[in-house]
Amino acid sequence: MERKRIVVLGATGSIGSQTLDVVREFPDRFEVVGLSANRDSSGLQKAAAPFPEAQLALASEAAAGAIASSTRLSHGSEAILDLVRETRADIVVNGIAGSAGLAPSIAALESGKDLALANKESVVMGYCLLEAAAARSGATILPVDSEHAALFQLLRHIPEADRLLITASGGAFRDRALADLAYVSPDEAAAHPSWKMGRKISIDSATMANKGLEVIEASRLFHMEPGKIEVLIHPQSVVHALVRSPDGSFYANMAAPDMRLPILAALSHPDALASPFGHLDFSGLSLDFRKPDIARYPMLDIAYCSLARGYGATIAYNAADEVAVAAFERGQIGYLGIAGLVEGCLGRDWPARVTSQADVMEIDRVAREVCLSLVKEHT
Repeated sequence: MERKRIVVLGATGSIGSQTLDVVREFPDRFEVVGLSANRDSSGLQKAAAPFPEAQLALASEAAAGAIASSTRLSHGSEAILDLVRETRADIVVNGIAGSAGLAPSIAALESGKDLALANKESVVMGYCLLEAAAARSGATILPVDSEHAALFQLLRHIPEADRLLITASGGAFRDRALADLAYVSPDEAAAHPSWKMGRKISIDSATMANKGLEVIEASRLFHMEPGKIEVLIHPQSVVHALVRSPDGSFYANMAAPDMRLPILAALSHPDALASPFGHLDFSGLSLDFRKPDIARYPMLDIAYCSLARGYGATIAYNAADEVAVAAFERGQIGYLGIAGLVEGCLGRDWPARVTSQADVMEIDRVAREVCLSLVKEHT
């Protein structure tokens, strides 16, 4: 059987490194032909060592350093897009963090490559563009976020489902007294209780901005009305999603909290490979569920409101959150200030539709400027 050729974007991050774990477990099924990083040149070198034939791309010119002379490395602002477009591959894993992931997602689909998508911002900012590109090229969008990967699997079996439920760990402060949240540090917010993830996404889990983005993502990926998507806090992080069939029955996707499971499912699609990862022991296991407290997680309610307003508002939600979290990390605002900044940014009028990547990036630019001005007002 011919091996599936894979390009891994964000190879030095959490999704990228776990994708390479999966590849190493299945050397007869998968072949890495391309790897990228933003500025971590030493991490890219280390990740690439087992794959001497893979092409490499580094977004930062300045960080290229000692590996700039490598014949298989390109670097600069267009390097990652060139890697995606020009490398002969079957599937691109997009593990890039933040809004920078949108352009590579579009490029992958336009070049006819399937897209294993862990960059939720691509969907939040421009899913209409991704969907159109996939329709033109015949490529497939395969969600890698654990919740959306779970929904993707469930809806293959229950296509008529009329309600979607996604779960949330509740983040670092799910049991912390509300009065304490004004004084928590970025390091505390980044201490995720269940998942091994990057720092920004872990802070987003504490505020539930991450789950807000996932609600937007679920609505667009699966063409489901926002009112039919529910979030439940589930501290064990074992049930990743549920769907309700018209007869009232619920079907759940359950697995240990291990991102290598949804990564493997995306890489092997449409086949299913026996997984060595994330084995779940049900003996003695208790499962708890509860509704999120909006006073603790205002970012979730703000996300639903932005989704109802259309693409401009969801782009602004994502951009403002990135700016606000960065300001929190720098000590310019407190933890509770994150939601206030995002809500303030969304107080502006934003267009309901976008028709091009240029539209998306202009809204993103303006939203960041608005949020940065609000940060200055607070400092």
